[in-house]
Amino acid sequence: MSQNIFTNGEIVIIRASNELVTIIKSHYVKNMKRYSYTVDKYPSTFYFEEELMKCG
Repeated sequence: MSQNIFTNGEIVIIRASNELVTIIKSHYVKNMKRYSYTVDKYPSTFYFEEELMKCG
C-alpha cells in the first residue's frame, strides 16, 4: 500500500474548478492501488489524488 499524499483536515485545491476545499476523509482503494478523498463541500463525491493539489 502506498502512502497518501493528503491528510484529513488539509486544505487542498480541486484542479478542475480551482476551488479550495478541506479533506474530511481518505480511503485506500485496494483494487485501484490509490487513495480517494472526500471533501467538505461535496461530501457525496470522492476525488483521487491526481484531481487535487496542495495549496501554496
